Amino acid sequence: MSRLVVVTGGTRGIGAAVAARFKAAGDRVLAPGRAECDITDEAAVAAYFADAGPVDVLVNNAGISTSAPTARTTLADWQTQLDVNATGAFLCTRAVLPGMRERGSGRIVTVASTAGRVGYRYTSGYTASKHAAVGLMRAVAAEVAGTGVTANAVCPAFVRTDMTARSVARISETTKLDEAGAEAALAAASPLGRLLEPEEVAFAVAFFAAAEAGAINGQTLVLDGGGIQS
Repeated sequence: MSRLVVVTGGTRGIGAAVAARFKAAGDRVLAPGRAECDITDEAAVAAYFADAGPVDVLVNNAGISTSAPTARTTLADWQTQLDVNATGAFLCTRAVLPGMRERGSGRIVTVASTAGRVGYRYTSGYTASKHAAVGLMRAVAAEVAGTGVTANAVCPAFVRTDMTARSVARISETTKLDEAGAEAALAAASPLGRLLEPEEVAFAVAFFAAAEAGAINGQTLVLDGGGIQS
């Protein structure tokens, strides 16, 4: 049976791969970018989901990142990352929860990060926001336990996306490494030894969203080759 799936930040990178996977499975997919729905705007989120109709699967994928030592992190950068990565996930989750609970079914999957499980240097805003997104998921999971609705999170290491390309460029600018060397340095940060592909993250999202995954709730699935074991 076809489901209505909403993938925020679905126009490129991980979001585009997630959207493509659900479409290939025969689901009806909405994949809004910022131009279609500013997930940090309460009224815009409410209006978007009211127009979308009953959502069966919500994928909180939209995200941003900046990097700097904590002492040089601006309040604006801190707040923007919290707004998009945590508050955006909250607003979208809140918008779909009543309908899911009323129908007794639904899947909420948040694309977080290994930075939602551990801390990394120079990423205080990003790490804090991803920890917040994981915490939100766990709180929602506790609320919906036994209702037919589930909430889980996927926590990948670095993925081959535009966001990671910007990180590679920043590393290259501040070190003597060329971009290939900078990418290799990022890849070496996890036991996997390479960047993840967006389709690998999409597989994990689809797993949590499957009808057969109804007993899996409140969990984080780490994609890093075994560095973070839970």
